[in-house]
Amino acid sequence: MGEQAAARPRKAAESVGATPSGPAAAKKAPVKKAAAAKAPAKKAAAAPAPATRPPAKKPKPKPESHLAMVRRARKINRELAEVYPYAHPELDFENPFQLLVATVLSAQTTDLRVNQTTPALFDAYPTPEDMAAAVPEELEEIIRPTGFFRAKARSLLGLSTALRDNFGGEVPGRIEDLVTLPGVGRKTANVVLGNYFGVPGITVDTHFGRLVRRWKWTDEEDPVKVEAVVAEIFPKSEWTMLSHRVVFHGRRICHSRKPACGACPIAPLCPSYGEGETDPEKAEKLLKYEKGGYPGQRLKPPQSYLDAGGKSAPPMGAAPAGK
Repeated sequence: MGEQAAARPRKAAESVGATPSGPAAAKKAPVKKAAAAKAPAKKAAAAPAPATRPPAKKPKPKPESHLAMVRRARKINRELAEVYPYAHPELDFENPFQLLVATVLSAQTTDLRVNQTTPALFDAYPTPEDMAAAVPEELEEIIRPTGFFRAKARSLLGLSTALRDNFGGEVPGRIEDLVTLPGVGRKTANVVLGNYFGVPGITVDTHFGRLVRRWKWTDEEDPVKVEAVVAEIFPKSEWTMLSHRVVFHGRRICHSRKPACGACPIAPLCPSYGEGETDPEKAEKLLKYEKGGYPGQRLKPPQSYLDAGGKSAPPMGAAPAGK
């Protein structure tokens, strides 16, 4: 018993280190070959897939050169000339004095409100001499609807007195003289020169400044600097009409808070496309004045505006006309 028990572990040890031989080994040999045959398949399955190249990054668009910007700006002007062939100053006036006064009153209000106010004003004070002699409180009451009426009354009294005393009651036709009048800056002077005296000028109001920055013509904020930059882009003969076209577009389509991008005829030329509503149907509802089928700002607009589908604005106190 003891010897047999001792022999068992020994045989087991021998069997562990023994090499199989005989029929049993012959039977097991094919199994190893089969396993060996399968091994490459496992390696092939486990091999990692070949690495794929990441998609190429789109190159950043090159900055627009100054020459390209000038060409695009001039093309925008040509397009606007086709869209607004009837562009005009949107203040009612019959002489340079009326235009000067109306432009001063237009600060911080709409041209419509000015046009509704000036008939009574010019009935009371038709000339610089009449306005210079006005009672301040009475003048203030007439122009009250335009806002900031006390400051505006002081400007009107001052410029009327200066016209009477320094220019013989006549509005001068030079910018150097106009800007000496109380309440008259370059913008007002350019309006009067361009629209009555035929002297080219660029009128940089809030609409004009907003659009030229939106179109990347300049990033200047100061109106005088904006005027200087734009003057270098366009020939002098275009300055006055360019001003009207840009302002028309700003009031009708390219609004400050929600421009109607989807209804804009110069959208392909605009680097800021998408800032406003791009859906054509929704953008169509944002259009103003004649583009939206509504009245304009002048009580007495030019015939070309009426022929283009524009409507006269209602006088003070009248119900506004719809589409």
